[in-house]
Amino acid sequence: MIIGLSIATFTLVHVAITLIAILSGLIVLFGLLRSRRLDGLTDIFLIFTVLTDVTGFMFPFHSLTPAFNLGIISSVVLIPTLIARYAFGMTGWWRGIYVIGAALSLYFNCFVLVVQAFQKVPVLHALTPKGNEPPFAIAQGLILLFFMVVGFLAYRRFRLTR
Repeated sequence: MIIGLSIATFTLVHVAITLIAILSGLIVLFGLLRSRRLDGLTDIFLIFTVLTDVTGFMFPFHSLTPAFNLGIISSVVLIPTLIARYAFGMTGWWRGIYVIGAALSLYFNCFVLVVQAFQKVPVLHALTPKGNEPPFAIAQGLILLFFMVVGFLAYRRFRLTR
C-alpha cells in the first residue's frame, strides 16, 4: 500500500495526474508558439508535472529502472524550469531556459505515455512484444521529432507579453 491506497488505485491516480500534465502541457506549448503565456494553464502544467515525478518516485523501489532514471532526469530539468518561470519571470536568457525546460518536461511525459501504451494496449503490445521492434522505435522517433520541431519553434517565437 502507498499512502493508504492500493497499488492499483495509486497507479490510477498517478496516470490521471500525468494525463492532466500532458494535456495542459500541450496547450501551454502551443500557446508558446503564439507567444501567449497562458499563466493559469502553465501553473496547472508545472504543478501536475512535478506531481507526476513525485508520485512516480512513490512506487515500490527494487532497483534503478529506466522509468526511475527518467524521473530523476525530469526532476533535474524541472528545477531550472521552475526557477526560470517563478523566480526570474522568464526574463532575459531565463525565457529560453523556461521554454526548453517546459518542452523537455512535456516530452518526457509523452515518451513514458508511448512506452506505457505499447506495454498496456493489447493491439500495440502485439506489434512490439519485446518493446524494441520498429513500430515502437518509429513512434518514439516521431514523438522526439515533434518535440524537437515544436520546441525549437516555441523557443524562437515566445516573447513575453501580457
